[in-house]
Amino acid sequence: MKKNLFKIKNVFIGSAWPYGNNSLHLGHIAALIGADILKKFFSQIKIKSLLVSGTDCYGTPIAIEAQISKKNPKEIINHFHQEFKKTFKKLDFSFDFYSKTTSKVHHQIVQKIFLDLVSKKLIYQKVQKQFFCPKCQRFLPDRFIEGTCPVCKKIARGDQCDNCGSLLEPKMLINPYCKICKTKPILKETIHFFFKLSFFQKKLISWIKTQKNWRKNAKDFSLGFLKKGLKDRDITRDLEWGIKVPLKGFEDKVIYVWFEAVCGYLSASVEYSSKIGKNNYWKEFFLDKESYHYYVFGKDNIPFHTIIWPSILMSQNFHLPNQIVSSEYLLLEGKKLSKSKKWMIDALKFLEFFDSEFLRYYLIKINPQESDSNFSFDDFYQKINKELIGNFGNYINRALVLCFKNFKNEIFEFKKPRSNLQKEFFKKIEKNFFEIQELIFKSRFKEALQKIVDISIEGNKFLNQVQPWKKIKKAKKETKEDLSLAIFSIDILRKLIYPFLPKTSIKISKLIGKENLLLEFKKEKIKISQKPKPLFEPIKKELLLKAKTSLL
Repeated sequence: MKKNLFKIKNVFIGSAWPYGNNSLHLGHIAALIGADILKKFFSQIKIKSLLVSGTDCYGTPIAIEAQISKKNPKEIINHFHQEFKKTFKKLDFSFDFYSKTTSKVHHQIVQKIFLDLVSKKLIYQKVQKQFFCPKCQRFLPDRFIEGTCPVCKKIARGDQCDNCGSLLEPKMLINPYCKICKTKPILKETIHFFFKLSFFQKKLISWIKTQKNWRKNAKDFSLGFLKKGLKDRDITRDLEWGIKVPLKGFEDKVIYVWFEAVCGYLSASVEYSSKIGKNNYWKEFFLDKESYHYYVFGKDNIPFHTIIWPSILMSQNFHLPNQIVSSEYLLLEGKKLSKSKKWMIDALKFLEFFDSEFLRYYLIKINPQESDSNFSFDDFYQKINKELIGNFGNYINRALVLCFKNFKNEIFEFKKPRSNLQKEFFKKIEKNFFEIQELIFKSRFKEALQKIVDISIEGNKFLNQVQPWKKIKKAKKETKEDLSLAIFSIDILRKLIYPFLPKTSIKISKLIGKENLLLEFKKEKIKISQKPKPLFEPIKKELLLKAKTSLL
């Protein structure tokens, strides 16, 4: 195998921080699963990597929910933080560290960056007129305000339109109203701190234009946004729930979530470094020019990861993103996911019905990499039963059964292809082995998974052509050579499938008596000494119907 195929020293993987006011739905998992694939993949090729994420805890939605439900915001956060961790664990996500923005380290890092930007005059004070609710008797932060988006004319929040993705300011909304009491707000003067985004306009444009490994939606959106001209944005709010402004006289204000939450990638890395007893470990990723950075998230988070966070990184001379892995939307039975309309599926509840490997497989196969994709129960049923089980699982079980039945406890050692059929199959395995790695590196996960399935399709085709069940009666030696190639392909498949289906990979490893999952293209001696069992149980129609009725 080629050593360090990608010529990088270490890899940082930032997985978007889910907001702690609701359960993780299938759309979240579809957007974030790429981060886990990358983490597992880089461990297999012996490139040091760091995957961090956490629960996004601050901001007005949680403050609003706490007010309406008469709960402490910490109660809401702690509940969902634990639920998120449970969900990710069930799905075998391999975070090095999963934090939350209420952590002491996060507060310290955010306040340190804030003060540094103040000293560099990249954060400044400004008197502004802000919406004030005469009924609630409070200034209204962005998300306490709703109205009509000036761009698409749909209902939007004061900071962003979820429909068209436009970054907004409350004064831009048509017919604004207080989200709590529906009263029309009035404008009133207050002092806030502004982040000088305009300073980074030219730097961001020249940098983004040179990026070759961003997903198209992120690059197009970001350049289009920058073309309109960056405006300085206020980064403080009149709220109690949040990270306090670390300046005397401003103790009643907090640093707003859109600025502080993205700093979680850094704070989680610093916190993890302290946890493992290597305080400077984070510097190997954020200060080393040979590092390589991925950021994995959903479409609605593009400007925060391509404009706001890079501006903060530039201000600190930290490493900038190399790959922006931004997914489009996942639809559910053809309709857009909606919390308010309760048109979504809780990932944890879905896993009460189906194997986590089935969910991982399907969400990767339909991943919304470049365009919206649709989660359909009927398609889920077909792809699992026909593709994963009918092709991939069937090939592995079929080959192992033939080996166990005819050559139990004998050593299989594939040396080199002899017949034309062997040469053709071996060539396909070798070609796909390296192409799959390139595809994973480039965040082309669904194409990589398809190429893995293609090997099993070719394997089934190979067995059908050589017909070992017939050949063994006349040519036992040649039959064993054919099956040795089949076993070699299974050894390669168990390694390739690991980032996608880790439990399945480990099952196959046990069946062939191997543990090492390093991505090495080498031929090893393998003995089939235990009776093979099918990797999966097919989904029954009764279960599918029950799940569909319960979850929708």
